[in-house]
Amino acid sequence: MARIGVFVCHCGENIGRTVDCAQVAEACGSFPGVVHSVDYKYMCSDPGQLQIKEAIKEKGLTGVVVAACSPHMHEKTFRKAAAAAGLNPFLCEMANIREHCSWIHEDRARATAKAIDLTRFIVEKVKRNQPLVPISIPVERRALVIGAGIAGIQAALDIADGGREVILVEKEPSIGGHMSQLSETFPTLDCSQCILTPRMVEAFQHPRIKLMTYSEVESLEGYIGNFAVTIRKKARSVDDELCNGCGDCQSACPVKKIPSEFDAGLGKRTAIYVPFPQAVPNIPVIDRERCTRFKAMRKGKKKEVCGRCLKACGREAIDFAQEDRLITEKVGAIVFATGYQLYSIGEEQPREHLSGYGEYGYGEIPDVIDGMQFERLASASGPTGGRIERPSDGKEPETVVFLQCVGSRDPQKGIDYCSKLCCMYIAKHTMLYRHKVHHGRAVVFYMDVRAGGKGYDEFVRRAVEEDGAEYVRGRVSRLYRAGDKVRVCGFDTLSGEPLEMDADMVVMATAIQPQPGIESLAQKLSVSYDKSGFINEAHPKLKPVETNTAGIYVAGACQAPRDIPDAVAMASAAASKVLGLFSNEELERDPCVAQVDETTCSGCFHCERVCPYGAVEHLEVRDRGGNLIKVIAKVNQGVCQGCGTCQATCPSKSVELLGFTDAQIFAAINSL
Repeated sequence: MARIGVFVCHCGENIGRTVDCAQVAEACGSFPGVVHSVDYKYMCSDPGQLQIKEAIKEKGLTGVVVAACSPHMHEKTFRKAAAAAGLNPFLCEMANIREHCSWIHEDRARATAKAIDLTRFIVEKVKRNQPLVPISIPVERRALVIGAGIAGIQAALDIADGGREVILVEKEPSIGGHMSQLSETFPTLDCSQCILTPRMVEAFQHPRIKLMTYSEVESLEGYIGNFAVTIRKKARSVDDELCNGCGDCQSACPVKKIPSEFDAGLGKRTAIYVPFPQAVPNIPVIDRERCTRFKAMRKGKKKEVCGRCLKACGREAIDFAQEDRLITEKVGAIVFATGYQLYSIGEEQPREHLSGYGEYGYGEIPDVIDGMQFERLASASGPTGGRIERPSDGKEPETVVFLQCVGSRDPQKGIDYCSKLCCMYIAKHTMLYRHKVHHGRAVVFYMDVRAGGKGYDEFVRRAVEEDGAEYVRGRVSRLYRAGDKVRVCGFDTLSGEPLEMDADMVVMATAIQPQPGIESLAQKLSVSYDKSGFINEAHPKLKPVETNTAGIYVAGACQAPRDIPDAVAMASAAASKVLGLFSNEELERDPCVAQVDETTCSGCFHCERVCPYGAVEHLEVRDRGGNLIKVIAKVNQGVCQGCGTCQATCPSKSVELLGFTDAQIFAAINSL
């Protein structure tokens, strides 16, 4: 016979201000099967939990209902209290009378009546609850980190330093990401390479990190604790075990005028190249699209063409016949850290729905550049050795205009979010320019300044007050050539006057976007993403580094525009989640998962088609002689997330979700 205890929480004034909690407790005491009903100011506090424990022991409760806030907040808290008193934790449930009642109503009498009904609903469900046992899953205590920018490197190092093996996958020939392209970093103006390179080398040399550069994730199978990931290791055409990074092959290559991706198109590289001098690993890769030999091979020429790199290599590391390899690794957790790209405003758009800024003349006016190109001009390792020069003629610019929010906060162009970094890196650019061109004039067109971070606002004020940057509040409508100058046509919204000026160079702070192809990768990993392509976190406040797929975590700018400190903090948070998962050899999971009645399942597999987690498998049913009778559905409890989609879809009602059976739901509905 059911003996239910009801505990009504005031939640301070969150519930008590709108709901008469004492009246709710009194009404619940008259429900059939309820033997104990009380209200308390803060039920989640230690005294409140103590009341639950004592009632379970003294009244012999067979079930507990806590009428309070959302189960997402405190269900685990109250279930732990029930377990401590000897009651199966899954016989304790919550009635949400805060979000579902007090927060959305003003009429106290009607809100109280609704709270009573919501609690009655859960009481009837709990009467039919069955004791459940958490599912135990073995854990493969190795991690995969996708992306080796600063976030990926930090996550890999933290996990490896925690004693677990890490596979660090990077699609580019070198690790380092965009941070390796920067000249200096705000707000301290310390050298980007100086603080990044030691981390790159540490990751490369760490005994528990397996580095796989020039590689991409091909597919993923499995579930939390037991993933099988297939990685495509792309052909470098260079044997990385034989190569010692001497650079003779690059010196011998006759194709020397390919725009360098690392220098944002301002510098040149050879067809066989290392992205930058501090690259890790320092092993070149052959650009097969531009290599003379591979071009000839594609045209069907049998005669060997070129091959100077092969002749120059004293270690015979060049391998033109090298092919891609597929490598499968077993891991227990994954960190998604693929980083960002800058919004392209040239002819090649990274995202089809963006129309670009043709009025700014990017690609037509050589002295109109983006922020990353300016970083490379200012960098000592850049194409000009750190000297600020106009791309058109190599002259030092006397006046530089900086445009903020190019692509950001502009719904008409397809992006309505703030890119967060632009205000800060434009302030940094004005400083870098003024430090190198002391007599130069730096003019910034801005909408407003968003400098949220430690020392950030002070940094922007320093750019204005100490380094002489001129800030003009307004947007620029058009850029065009005026002789050897760039004519800037804008509007000063503070004075209410149109404004025109001539600049030697224009630098645009273009929007931060996810890497191209992130949607495809997210689909392979079964994680969700928003309309802009950024990876969605499981909860914006309580689970900021977890995704909707258990065992997969997110870090850095692939989740939203983030600066270096934020990316590093997220990476360490994700690593701590991974190490927490790996703290035990087996993982305990919530047993509220789907199960299939094998006697009634017809094998239609509607459940398989709708399952968003791929948890439905095929089970062969055979007779005693081993003959196949039928193939039915089976739920992998390690993969199932308990969403209930299969239960709602099954035409034969053969699937039920433990903890949410038809009998429980019907009883709850009938109670109303």
